[in-house]
Amino acid sequence: MLKRVERRGPGMGRLFSQYGLLVIGLIFIVTFSLLLPSTFPTSTTIRSILDAQAVIALLALAETIVVIVGEFDLSVGYSVGMCSILTIGFIVRTGLPWIVSVLLVSCVGLGVGLINGLLVHVAKIDSFIATLGVGTVAYAVSNWYTSDQQVTGQLPVGFEDIYAAKFIGIPLSGVYVILLLAVMWIVLEFTPAGRYLYALGGNRRAAELSRIPSRRYIIGAFMASGMIVALAGILLASRLQIGDVNNGPDYLLPTFVGAMLGSTTIKPGRANPAGTLVAVFVLGIGIAGFQQLGGSTQFIVPLFNGVTLVAGVGLAGFAARRISRVRRLPTPHEEADSPIAETVDSK
Repeated sequence: MLKRVERRGPGMGRLFSQYGLLVIGLIFIVTFSLLLPSTFPTSTTIRSILDAQAVIALLALAETIVVIVGEFDLSVGYSVGMCSILTIGFIVRTGLPWIVSVLLVSCVGLGVGLINGLLVHVAKIDSFIATLGVGTVAYAVSNWYTSDQQVTGQLPVGFEDIYAAKFIGIPLSGVYVILLLAVMWIVLEFTPAGRYLYALGGNRRAAELSRIPSRRYIIGAFMASGMIVALAGILLASRLQIGDVNNGPDYLLPTFVGAMLGSTTIKPGRANPAGTLVAVFVLGIGIAGFQQLGGSTQFIVPLFNGVTLVAGVGLAGFAARRISRVRRLPTPHEEADSPIAETVDSK
């Protein structure tokens, strides 16, 4: 005999799937504070986490835009390194004013994003292959420009302040991340462009049948991502004050970890900037804690990022499938009107 399944409100499982990453972050903070009371819960640790994660946060937010439309961008690590090198090179070698250098590098980032978008949407090349190829070319450009040497020289104070300055006591690097998060949240949640991007990522064919111009928004997503990557490269150049080909590629893995793990929280199953930011800083807290416990940087960072990437991809897929199943469940009214329900009631 068939029975109706009683519907319940949001349970602990759903709440944990939505805010579990925040809970994990709090557990990290409490655990490391108890184990390392003299070093972890200090302003120095907070500053070091913000210092280490600001560029990663910008790159992860850039990746999030592309993930929302159902694509991936493997060029971010190589592109941020190239943009960092070019920024310092234009100032030191070419003698351009730092503001002009920043504008030129921003245009380079837009160009890289445009190439990625054209290869993916117009040439129909898989985004993994296309963006990896573009990233490899960017890495080659970095090696050619530097001739395997670090690019160094006297930098203007104004350029150094891009990273070093503070606004009402908050490092400017943190301000950039907060502003980008706010802009992305407004665009994605309250504008037609945001709805179109999510529609294209959810079901591209259905979105195109609804007359959403997929070419414009997918290429635009890659260009926006490229622009943010360029800004991250400029910030990285201001922070390190040297151009080195080895500075970029290491950012690829944590960028993916942040974007993928972020889609498991706040709005599980859907890439979202708030979740990405939470993921990035939870990773930063975990890495900082394990390092203070005595773990080697060369061992802890790749291990932690690799494990969390696998976990993030798995959890993101699980959350998406779970939400898809919930959406397919009939409402109580639909159940009452169904022939099966009527047969059961008559018995």
